[in-house]
Amino acid sequence: MKIIRLFSITIFLALLALLFADGSHQAAPPRVHLVILSTTDMHGRVFPIDYYTNKYDNVGIAKVATLVKEARKNDPDLLLVDSGDTIQGTPLEYFHNKRNNTPPDPMMLAMNALHYDSMTVGNHEYNFGLQVLEKARREAKFPWLSANTYDTGKATTHYQPYIVKEVQGVRIGVLGLTTPGIPNWENKPNYEGLEFHETVSEAKKWVPVLRDQEKVDVVFIAMHMGIEEDLRTGQPNPSNVPNENAAIAIARQVPGVDVILMGHTHREVGDLFVNGVLLTQANRWASHVARVDLYLEKDGSSHWHMMAKSARTIPVTEKTEIDPEIAKLGEPYDKETQAWLGRAIGESSEELTARDCRFHDTAIIDLIQRVQLEAGKADVSMAACFNPSARIPKGQVTVRDIAGLYEYENTLVTLELTGQQLKDALEHSARYFKEYQPGKSLNDLVDTRIPGYNFDVAEGVTYDIDITKPFGQRILNLKFKGQPLAMTQKLRVVTNNYRVNGGGGFTMFKNAPVVYRSSEEVRELIIDWVERNKTVPMETDNNWRIIGAQ
Repeated sequence: MKIIRLFSITIFLALLALLFADGSHQAAPPRVHLVILSTTDMHGRVFPIDYYTNKYDNVGIAKVATLVKEARKNDPDLLLVDSGDTIQGTPLEYFHNKRNNTPPDPMMLAMNALHYDSMTVGNHEYNFGLQVLEKARREAKFPWLSANTYDTGKATTHYQPYIVKEVQGVRIGVLGLTTPGIPNWENKPNYEGLEFHETVSEAKKWVPVLRDQEKVDVVFIAMHMGIEEDLRTGQPNPSNVPNENAAIAIARQVPGVDVILMGHTHREVGDLFVNGVLLTQANRWASHVARVDLYLEKDGSSHWHMMAKSARTIPVTEKTEIDPEIAKLGEPYDKETQAWLGRAIGESSEELTARDCRFHDTAIIDLIQRVQLEAGKADVSMAACFNPSARIPKGQVTVRDIAGLYEYENTLVTLELTGQQLKDALEHSARYFKEYQPGKSLNDLVDTRIPGYNFDVAEGVTYDIDITKPFGQRILNLKFKGQPLAMTQKLRVVTNNYRVNGGGGFTMFKNAPVVYRSSEEVRELIIDWVERNKTVPMETDNNWRIIGAQ
C-alpha cells in the first residue's frame, strides 16, 4: 500500500510540475498564413494579343489564370480581388459592348471561372453607359464594390461597400473605393443618378464599421486609385484632377488599414510601406498579379495580431501558358472581333506611321483632325496622339488599321471658344514639356508625369511651340486663316467629351457654349470616313511646330 501511495504522490507532483512549468514548455500560440492575389486595370485583355497589330502581347487574363491556379495549389483558400477598369479597353470588349451585347460580358465570364471574390468599380466601367455596366454587373458571380459611390442625394451606396471573408478563422474585410474623378471625364448620362464622394473621409467612415461592427481582424482597401504624389518631393501629380488618387493620404490619415491594393495609374508597385500600411499594385492589362502574404498570431485574448506582411508582383511571362478554360470561354468573342477588324475599308498609297507624333505634325493625326473638323462642322480641331505606334500600311486598309489610331471611347463635342480660350488650351498642352534646359533633346524634356494623351495639337490654325519660354508663354505666331488670331474672336472648336468635362486639366473648356455633340465615338467616325472616301490622305500641312530645342 505504501508503494502505491508513494507512486500516486509521485504522479501528482509530476502533474503539478507540468501545470506550473514556465512558458518555454507551453504550446506555441496559433499562427496562420494568408494569401491575397490582386489584379487591376485589365481593360478587357482576355488573350495575349494586341488587336491593333494582330501580334502577340504578353498580357491577358487567360495567362493570369495560370498564375492564379498555380497559387491555389499551395493556398486553396486564397482571396482573389480586382481593383477595376475591367470591361473596356480592347476591340474585343468594344465589339461586345457596342455591337453584340447579348452574350455575357467576356471578362465577367473569365473572372467567374477564376472565382474572384470581388471587383472594385473603375472609371472606365462607365464608358459604355449604365445599361452596359449594370448588365455586366448582373453577370458577375462576385460583388462589385464601391463604398464612395452613392445614389444621388441619398445616404445609400449604389454598390456593396465591402465584403467580409473568414479564412482559417481570420475575418478579413475588403473595402472598395473608386476614384471620384469620373465627372471630370465621363458624359453625364453615363453616370446619371450617381455621385462620387471624396475617399479619405469615406475610408474614415467605413474602416471603423469593419473593425468595430464586423469585428474583422484584417482590413484591405481595394481601390481604383493610386499614388497621388512624387514620394521624393511630395509634389502632387500635375495631371491629376482633384482627389483622383489618394492612396498615400489614406495610408497616412485612416487608422486601422493593413493593406491597400491600388489601381488606376497603370503602375507596378511591388511593396511600399507608408505609415505602417502595405501598398501594392499589379500594373495594367493583366500583365502582373500582386501577391500579399500575411502572417498572423493569436494572442492570449484570442485576438489575431499581425506578425508580418509582405507583397510582390508576379509577371506573366512568355513561358506562362494560356489557361485552356479561359481560352475556351473567350474564343467566340475573339472570333467575331477578328472578323470585324479584318474588314477592308480603303486604300493607302503609302505607309503612314505616328512615330514622333508628339514632336511634329503627321498625316495620321491630320486624318483624325480632318474627320473631326468635318463631323463637328468646326473652324478648329484639337486632338492628341493616343498611339505613337499606330501605322497605316501601304495598300489595303482595314478596320484594324484605323481603330489603332483612336483607342478610347470618346465622342465629339464642338464648343464656341474665344481666341484666348484656344490659346489657353494650347499653353496648357505645351506643359507636356518641362522647363527648358540647354542641350537637352525633346525626349529628355518630356514631363513623364503627364500622359502623352494629354498633349493636344490643333488643326485649323498655325502656331509655334517655343519650349525655351516659360509656361504660359510658349504659343507664338498663333494665326487663323493667315491672320493673327484675336483673343476676342469667336471660333467653333471641336474636341472630345473627355476634354470638355475637364479631363487632363483642360479647365478652360468648362461652361463654354456647346454647339454640337456626336453620339458616335470618334473611332467610328474615322472608320466611316475612310470607308466613304476609299483613300487615306497622305498630306501633312505642318501647321504647328516645336522650336527652340534640338
